[in-house]
Amino acid sequence: MDLSRAREYEWNGRVGPFTIMLTDGVFEPTHTSREVAEGLNINPGETVIDVGCGSGVLSFVAARLGAGKVYGTDVNPEGVEFARWNADRLGLGHVVDVREGSLFDPLVGVKADVVIGDVSGVPDDIAAVSGWFPGGFSGGPTGSEVPVAMLQAAEAHLVPGGRLYLPTGSIQDENAVLAAARKIFDDRMQQLRERLLPLPTKIGESAVVRALMDSGVVRLIRRGSRLLWRLRVWECTLPPA
Repeated sequence: MDLSRAREYEWNGRVGPFTIMLTDGVFEPTHTSREVAEGLNINPGETVIDVGCGSGVLSFVAARLGAGKVYGTDVNPEGVEFARWNADRLGLGHVVDVREGSLFDPLVGVKADVVIGDVSGVPDDIAAVSGWFPGGFSGGPTGSEVPVAMLQAAEAHLVPGGRLYLPTGSIQDENAVLAAARKIFDDRMQQLRERLLPLPTKIGESAVVRALMDSGVVRLIRRGSRLLWRLRVWECTLPPA
């Protein structure tokens, strides 16, 4: 592991503060990470899958909330390496098992009580101008493609009555994501969190954002000279056996 480029990041969200190590090649926790963390309900001893775990911060939150086992996955090899290292540094290596691969691919046969579905959900064109996603791991042309793929695979990895925590945003094709979720969870979806977040001016004024707004893919809110997007966090529950 090359630590020469690593820097400290202090998580002051739920169950914090604690410090993890990141590089520019590892996805940094965001406002979405914090909102998902606030919405999580983890019962003692539950098994959790954190899909697209990035630095591992939500895996660590789940572990500190009492999860018995947490499986994190990420397609970014450097992210996996640092998530494993951070787990050991925090004394959570015996609980958190981070595996490299796309979505649920590294978890054949693994079922969980909880899935944390905070995967990349920003349109590729916005991700390209924002620089938010190291290595280009964004959410697809409309920002819904990766979350929808995650949802379609999630049911096979949840036990009856299992819960999935899903962030959605008006910065993506949110309707497509929610339609995919409702096919699986029907009316067993509860909105837990909602927040308006500003879009940086250089991104809001870009041609790609204007094109996505004109096409109806993204739905941004104008307040004076600023554009804002709406973030929501959902708890989606499978029916019991």
